[in-house]
Formats: sequence, structure tokens, C-alpha cells
Amino acid sequence: MKIGMLYKWRFAFIGLLFSTSVHAGASPLPGHELSLFWVLPFVGVLLSLALMPILFSSFWHHHYGKIVFLWTLAILMSILIFFGFDILLAEVSATFFHHYFPFITIITTLYIIAGGIHVNVRGPSKPLMNTGFLAIATMTASFIGTTGAAVLFIRPLLNLNKNRHYKRHTLIFYIFLVCNIGGCLTALGDPPLFLGYLNGIPFFWPMTHLFWPFLVITVPLLSVYFLIESWYFRREPLKVLPKPIAVKVEGFLHVGLLFCAISLILLSGSWKSVMSINFFHVLLEANNLARDLGLIFIACLSLYMQKKHPLEGVIFSWGPIVEVAKIFAAIFITASPVIAILHAGGEGELRGIIHMVNNNGIPDPKMYFWLTGFLSAFLDNAPTYLIFFHMAGGKASEFLSSLQSTLVAISAGSVFMGALTYIGNAPNFMVKAIAEANEIRMPSFFGYMAWSLIFLGPLFILLTWLIF
Repeated sequence: MKIGMLYKWRFAFIGLLFSTSVHAGASPLPGHELSLFWVLPFVGVLLSLALMPILFSSFWHHHYGKIVFLWTLAILMSILIFFGFDILLAEVSATFFHHYFPFITIITTLYIIAGGIHVNVRGPSKPLMNTGFLAIATMTASFIGTTGAAVLFIRPLLNLNKNRHYKRHTLIFYIFLVCNIGGCLTALGDPPLFLGYLNGIPFFWPMTHLFWPFLVITVPLLSVYFLIESWYFRREPLKVLPKPIAVKVEGFLHVGLLFCAISLILLSGSWKSVMSINFFHVLLEANNLARDLGLIFIACLSLYMQKKHPLEGVIFSWGPIVEVAKIFAAIFITASPVIAILHAGGEGELRGIIHMVNNNGIPDPKMYFWLTGFLSAFLDNAPTYLIFFHMAGGKASEFLSSLQSTLVAISAGSVFMGALTYIGNAPNFMVKAIAEANEIRMPSFFGYMAWSLIFLGPLFILLTWLIF
């Protein structure tokens, strides 16, 4: 779940990234045998991300890869010692091929393609202009994915506000809206919803059932942003000169590549292949292999086109992707025991969570919303969605009838509350990385959580009262 330049961007499909079958999400680790001590390395990664940039900024900047690797090594050695080499190989292979490799392939491909698209927005960097920009980017996220929207719109937003002194608040609300909440209206918008689509939920079900929750969160959030932006605008040291509004898009061939990538991702979920390869204890399905290899080809083609026809003023950098790759490799590995314990259900050490979401055996939508959301803020929201999806029954026919409010709760919790932390959704971390690469000082891990709890917490409580 969820520090350089760019996420997660999760084209936010982090979950599309996950295998199309339920068994692919299961861990080879026997979750019912794991104690809560197995959670400590994952907590160590989170605390390292939260505290070390504050307490040891220079050391962290130069050695963050080594630090998170030590936590990863702790899990790997523990699995080897207690369960043996076969389980270690199966766990690492499953995590890499079913989760991490598809994730980083999609993220990198979309990042590279976005580097070839230059959306130049000119106009006065005033509150109304910035609020309108965020609203458009938020709506777009449901149709090209939160990852795609986050990467596509971040550079135009930075360029639009390049002469503004106060812009950190704009990027924080950008993470709230574009990287998370904006992806709730179609199965393409965010990985959890895509997993629901793969498990029988109609593609446009989110459009009809999450639109009201979307408005409950988005409209107040944009209104609050406008007020905060107006307050900061009045304190700008330099006067913002009036400019005519103009939008110019360059790199249309890369726009075509973007839609090719989206189509490939959707096709991989719709095409049920009977062909598969057993590779290092992992079943690799032909549709997922075709998707990943196709995305790599598209990324290479985009890089070649950018090299042959570079866009003026656009500088491509691998820095943000390298940082995201290192951090999320540690997160995926150290989170695997946590997910395995959750998968164990009533037999695992986190069985208390199972009891909390049911009231006398009947799913409680309020608890599903908050627990799915809370875990999505720290674990990857795609497997979290899948765990609670099956915990509530896992049958599409029931979710579309008697358990409809439960599915709304699980979907809204996993998508919306990914905004609570930097690691709740991959695009969050990528936007942070991109902002810092552009010398914008973003809040620390806990600093960002303070912003999210202040502005999103009351809205989630309001949503609970109105909907669940």
C-alpha cells in the first residue's frame, strides 16, 4: 500500500496487475500458522518511510534502497528458516509474477507513454482555473485509470503553477482526487474495481452505484480546495498576471499508444485463456503474459519515438520509476505475510477483523467500508478488495442483489481510502516523487496523513451516515 519524482502511477491498475483468477491472489504461505510477529518487517518498512526522511533525511535519500532491502531480507530469511526453500521460492515467485512484475510493467509503460505526451495548459494560475483543472482530471481518471490520469495531468498542473509560491496544497488535493477518488466510476478506473469486473461485476456497475458516493466526496473536496487555494492565492508574493486560456496537446501518436495500452489491459481481463505455463511454482496464464509482453513492446516503441522526435521542453527521467520500483518491491514482499494471515480468515491471527465486519453472521456495510478502507491505506488496495470480496461471499449474483450495499462499501472503501497514505495507491507515491523532483517540498508520511485525516476523515464519516 501505499519518494522521488513521477504512481501507482497503481495507471492505477495495480490490481489489473493482479492475476485474473482468484487462486493467483492466494499466498503459498500458510497464513493460519503465522503469528503477528510476521507483520513486523512490513511495519518496519512503513515506519522507515514515515520517520527516516524526517529524522535522517540525507542518509535516507542516499540509502533508502538498502534500508528497505534489509526489511525485505528479514522476511525472506524467516520464510527460508521456518518453511524451507520450496515455500520461499513459491512465495517470491507468486509475489513477483502475479503482483510486482505486472504492477511495475503497467506503471513503467504508462509513465514512459506519458513522457511522450505534452499537454500544455496556459492561463492564469488562479483558484477557479486550478479547481477546474482538478475537476477535469478527476473525471478523466475513471476512463483512463488513476495511474494514467495522475501521470498525464501532473506535468501540465506543475507547468500551470510554475510561478506560484504556494502549490503544495494543490498537489495534496491532486492526490486525493485524481490518484484515488476519481477512479471510482468504471472498472477501468482503479485496480479493485477491475478485480470486481473479473469476478463477474458488470463494467459500468460502479457508474450507477458509486456515483452518489463520488459526489458526496468530490463536490465538498473541490469546494474546500477552492477556499484553501483562494486563501493561499491572496498571500502570493508575486501578482499573477491575466493570461488567455489555451490548451495545446503534442505527441498524438503517444496518445494512440496510451489507448493501445488500456485496450491491452482490458483485453487481458476479458480473454479467458486455457493456455498457461508452470514457471517456478507459479501458473502464468497466456492472457497475462500477452498483456505484459505487449506493454513492454509499447513502452519500447514509445521510448524509440521519443528519441527520434523529442518534444521541446520535455525531459525524460528514470529517477521516479526507479524509486517507486525499489520501495514497492519491499512493500509487496513484506506485506505478503499480512495478506496470507488475512486470507486464513477465522484460522488466522487477524480473525478479529472477520468478526468485526459481520453482525450475527450478516455483513455490516459500515464495518466493511471502514475496515476495507483502513487496510487499503496501508496494504495494496487490490488484494484488500479481493479479500473482503470473498469474505462477504464472493458471488457476483448475491452482490448484485441482496449484498449490493456491502459491495458498495467494499468498493468505496478500497478506492477512496487509498488516499489516506502515500502508499495506499501507487499514483500517490509517484506524484510525490514527481513533485519533489521539481523541488516542491511535500509533507512527510505522517504530515500527509494529517492532511488526509483532516480533509477526508469528516467526508468519510458523512458518507457512512448518508449511505451505509
